[in-house]
Amino acid sequence: MKFRFGDCEIDTGQHRLLVNGAIREVEPQVFDLLRHMAENPGRLVAHDELIETIWQGRIVSDSAISARISAARSAVGDDGSRQAIIKTVPKRGFRFVADVDVLDETDEATGADTDTTSRTRPGARQRVRFCTSQDRARIAYAKSGEGYPLVRTGHWLTHLEHDWESPIWHPFLSRVGRDFQITRYDQRGNGLSDWSADAFSLDRFVEDLEAVVDAAGLDRFALYGTSQGAPISIAYAVRHPERVTHLILHGGFAIGRLLRDTEEEREQAEALLTLIRHSWGKADSAFIKSFASLFIPDSTSVQLESLADLQRRTTSAENAARLRASIDDLDVRELLHRVAVPTLVIHARKDAIQPLEEGRRLASTIPDAEFVTLESKNHVILDHEPAWEALFEAIRGFVLDRPSP
Repeated sequence: MKFRFGDCEIDTGQHRLLVNGAIREVEPQVFDLLRHMAENPGRLVAHDELIETIWQGRIVSDSAISARISAARSAVGDDGSRQAIIKTVPKRGFRFVADVDVLDETDEATGADTDTTSRTRPGARQRVRFCTSQDRARIAYAKSGEGYPLVRTGHWLTHLEHDWESPIWHPFLSRVGRDFQITRYDQRGNGLSDWSADAFSLDRFVEDLEAVVDAAGLDRFALYGTSQGAPISIAYAVRHPERVTHLILHGGFAIGRLLRDTEEEREQAEALLTLIRHSWGKADSAFIKSFASLFIPDSTSVQLESLADLQRRTTSAENAARLRASIDDLDVRELLHRVAVPTLVIHARKDAIQPLEEGRRLASTIPDAEFVTLESKNHVILDHEPAWEALFEAIRGFVLDRPSP
């Protein structure tokens, strides 16, 4: 990806900063700081977030942060007085206030206009916009692809821009964009949305989805909820059955792990929270391997190596733990029998995050729900496994091969 602002360009592929077309040498931490700020324009980036992202959670002094901010400003022609690019928010952090154009190498090769549009792949564009939820949290959303309108309910570990670079999320976005115009958003506390949001609860999550749907101007659409997005999608569909034409629940659940009957699942949930708090975003850590063994045990080496970067970019260790705790405390069992829209439940047979029994619970309780089992160990289905084609055949057949009610 390339980020352009003023007379500057950050080229992430070549790991270089250009000013007026000339390479400007900067220290690696300064480059990483500029990149992170440019990836999050307009959003408050707190000191703790910088420590998690740039220093990978190591203890650093305020003077060290100030020195890197000063070096970053100097590199792009800004300073502490002007603050035309990086603005200090006293006692809270920093905000990248310059207008940023985002493009990938395809834009450069074709000479495509960039204005405020982000190119995601040849023929697909997205515009990142913001809306405001009921409690004033700012939620970032984007549309891409062409076809039947589909909304992906927000869940953790997403970043609207970085997802197009991720070997885990990019294939999904490219594939789903063939048949659907997908509207997706970063969950509060995650990605480009508000990291400082105070409340993580089912009601707040549903209100965020409501805000995105309204801001995006969607009338009727298919709703795709994966993992924690499933209970949020269920709650939304019960509140707004007139807007949801098809409900797709993938790798989901009705009751969080901390509320389940088995002691083993509750202990696993607590253990994961402990690992998140202490090892989030640290490459080559035992946590990354443990995390991968649960979420994507059949990942490639490239996908595994991308996890630490994905974690650092999408949220802080504190927010990751808070989000995980809220996920494990969700409970929509009493809503299942009230779902009144066509529903497809998809679940991997050996999913270690949400057991197959959770998918069966959804499909057996939601009236007339269809159930598809994927032959996979992965919670996130990956593009190199046979279940990949089965996943998209199920979604496409359920939504496109039958008329909407």
